[in-house]
Amino acid sequence: MSGIFGTISQENCVEDLFYGTDYHSHMGTEYAGLAVLNDTFIRQIHGIAQSQFKSKFFEDYYNIQAKSGIGVISDFDEQPIYLNSKLGQFCIVTVGLIENKEALVASLLNKGISFSEMKHGGVNVTELIAKIIIQGKTLIDGIEKMFSIIDGSCSLLLLTEEGIYAARDRFGYTPLAIGKKPGAFAVASETSAFANLGFDLEKYLAPGEIVLVTKDGLVEKKSGTKNNKICTFLWIYTGFPASCYEGINVEVVRERCGRSLAKHDKDIEADVVSGVPDSGVAHALGYAIESKIPYRRPLVKYTPGYGRSYTPPSQETRDLIAKMKLIPIEEIIRDNRIVVCEDSIVRGTQLKNFTINKLWDAGAKEVHVRPACPPLMFPCKFCLSTRSIHELAARKAIKALEGHDIEDISEYIDHTSEKYRKMVEWIARDLEVTTLRFQIIKDMVEAVGLPQEKLCLYCWTGKV
Repeated sequence: MSGIFGTISQENCVEDLFYGTDYHSHMGTEYAGLAVLNDTFIRQIHGIAQSQFKSKFFEDYYNIQAKSGIGVISDFDEQPIYLNSKLGQFCIVTVGLIENKEALVASLLNKGISFSEMKHGGVNVTELIAKIIIQGKTLIDGIEKMFSIIDGSCSLLLLTEEGIYAARDRFGYTPLAIGKKPGAFAVASETSAFANLGFDLEKYLAPGEIVLVTKDGLVEKKSGTKNNKICTFLWIYTGFPASCYEGINVEVVRERCGRSLAKHDKDIEADVVSGVPDSGVAHALGYAIESKIPYRRPLVKYTPGYGRSYTPPSQETRDLIAKMKLIPIEEIIRDNRIVVCEDSIVRGTQLKNFTINKLWDAGAKEVHVRPACPPLMFPCKFCLSTRSIHELAARKAIKALEGHDIEDISEYIDHTSEKYRKMVEWIARDLEVTTLRFQIIKDMVEAVGLPQEKLCLYCWTGKV
């Protein structure tokens, strides 16, 4: 999942743009970009796979002045994209995933539309979105038509001479929020970007809502709907602890998840509760509060230079980060029975090879793993996340138990079934842990606090 930020001000906005975009660095690892509008459009894109956003954009920050701009931390494609079109000049940044990308590209090519931003052997998704939008009669018409023809999701910011158009995808899978302070407005994927820049939360965009943000205020261009299906994984893993979506804070939800896990563990005796840093920490704190087992840090993260091991596209990079970032503390680990809270088990390889093995090697007596969400069963359809169904630990377990891939996995999704129990036991043996218990869907939904029909649970249930 990428993160986007935009701001428009009566004065120079570049400081807010620089730091506001940087506050989305946890959302992507490949590219970052800024675009501003002064007398002309100025655009800068840098790779951030091996360096932090601030170091790459330091010179841009000091050499640019403007009253409006947009930024992106991108998980895959280079952004922003600039176009000079029949609808005028603009720069655009996007968040989401387009499942029917190839069909849309073929359709536009047949109409004589060309693409220039080729990467990873295909068309840049943000350029594709821009080329779809300019097929409309107006920018608003183009955005609405884009919403209607894509399979997947797309939220976007579009920088124009009028201001910044902000549009949230029509089912609200990804969030967008508006912040306000005297003389300036901002739009962000993550509300955590607002606090230190002095912005107060003004509103959350509704699914399908389109607004024009100017230095004087907001102009609603298309009202939103109540068809919300926001990504639950934002609270479980992806989002920053200080962020809120639909008015619900990430850290609080994670603590509630940990409490729920502890309530099902009355038969477990342990000496230490720990969380795999960083996203597992709040889950573990909730577990410790509920269980009254002390929270300690047997594994600490060496934060400088090491980002998330989940988001990079290559397995080699993910493994390297997972290996290098966590450092064990033998004095806390040796001879202790340890509960390890994790946000999720996706592939399972990093948890086993670079977390659990470090605990055993340092002398742990028992290791009890508690993921804060159910077993992941399907690759995400709406954001760049798990890439293949065969990568998932639960699917590997099912294939091993059945002897082949099966289409109907409903019994494995049902946490009360015998097949579910056997699947969890298989994963536990594969991970080489003392016990393994996943969060169940009902408890996860209750921890978030929204009605289940308002949440996207596709990666656990396969249902949209």
